[in-house]
Amino acid sequence: MKKLVLFAAVLMVSLFGINNAKAQVNLSINIGSQPAWGPTGYDHVDYYYFPDIDAYYNVPSSQYIYSNGGRWVWVNSLPNQYRNFDVYNAYKVVVNEPKPYLRNDIYVAKYSKFKNYNGRQAVIRDSRDRKYYVVKGHPKYNGNSINRPTQVVRSQNNNNRPSRTQVTIVKPNQKAKPGRNNAPGNDRKASNNRPERNNGEGRG
Repeated sequence: MKKLVLFAAVLMVSLFGINNAKAQVNLSINIGSQPAWGPTGYDHVDYYYFPDIDAYYNVPSSQYIYSNGGRWVWVNSLPNQYRNFDVYNAYKVVVNEPKPYLRNDIYVAKYSKFKNYNGRQAVIRDSRDRKYYVVKGHPKYNGNSINRPTQVVRSQNNNNRPSRTQVTIVKPNQKAKPGRNNAPGNDRKASNNRPERNNGEGRG
C-alpha cells in the first residue's frame, strides 16, 4: 500500500513539473517582439549578435548595443558609422543569455567567421508562416487587428421584408394598389383613410 501511495505521489509531482515547464515555455514565446529582419525559426530571442559590426540587438527593448570608447551604449538606432549596415542581409546570431556583450570576446572568437557572410538567412519579413503575421513590418501584419474598429456590413434582406416602411396612400373612390407592405389585416377601405371629424363632443 505504501508503495502505491509513493508511486502516485511521484507521478503527480512529475505531471506537475511537466505542466509547469510547458507553461514557462509558452510564456517565453516572444515572436511578436522580434523584428521583421530577424531570422526565422526561433520562438524566443533575447539578443541578436552581428559579427559584421560586433554589436548586439536586444529584442525586449528594441535597442542596439555597441561599443563606444570601451563602454557599451544602448541606442534606438545605429549611429552614422553603421549607416551602410543592412540588418536584413547581415548574418545574425541568436543569443539567449543575459548581457552577452559582457562576454563579447567569446562571441567575437566564435562567430567572426560569419563576417561578410555570402549566404542568406531566411528572415521573418519573407516568411509565409502565419505565426509571423504578428510581427510588425511583415507584409501580412495583423498584430493590431483586435484594435481595429469593426466594420458593420449590412446584408441583403433575404426574408422578403422591405428595408424601410412604405406607406400606401389611397384617395377616395380609388382602389388600393397592392404594395410591398400590404400585409393581411393592414388594408383599409378608402372611406377609412379620411380623418374623423370632431363634432364637438366632449368639449367643455
